[in-house]
Amino acid sequence: MDNAKSGFTLENFLPYRLSVVAQTVSGSLSRIYASRFDLSVPQWRVMAVLGRYEPISANEVCDRTVMDKVAVSRAVQAMLRRGLVERTVDPSDRRRSALRLSKRGRAIHNEIVPMALDYERRLLETLTPEERAALDSLLKRLLSRAESKNG
Repeated sequence: MDNAKSGFTLENFLPYRLSVVAQTVSGSLSRIYASRFDLSVPQWRVMAVLGRYEPISANEVCDRTVMDKVAVSRAVQAMLRRGLVERTVDPSDRRRSALRLSKRGRAIHNEIVPMALDYERRLLETLTPEERAALDSLLKRLLSRAESKNG
């Protein structure tokens, strides 16, 4: 069945549109930190989550970033090698380890955050305050529905 008969137009399909917006925004933001700090998008996501929620496990990073385990593992390994992240083993459960930003990682995080917030401000200034509030509300509702069993 062709698209004309099915009524399916990829460019109007909400999941596709959300993915394109997310990837475009993420790629645009990465130009701010990628070359200066030599961080990939997954590494920045790990850093941002650790900066907010540390100490947490790699599985918790996966949950908070909605990235797969392989991507998080690769990002964490690269950040460990560069001394941006530290791993400690939970003394009560040796199978569990916790991640946190190192002093160097925290310094980079603290440099990137104001740049990221400025990027967000410039991106959102195209919307009125009412549109920003509506966008926030709509995104929360869509996420809630997608997470529900009836998604």
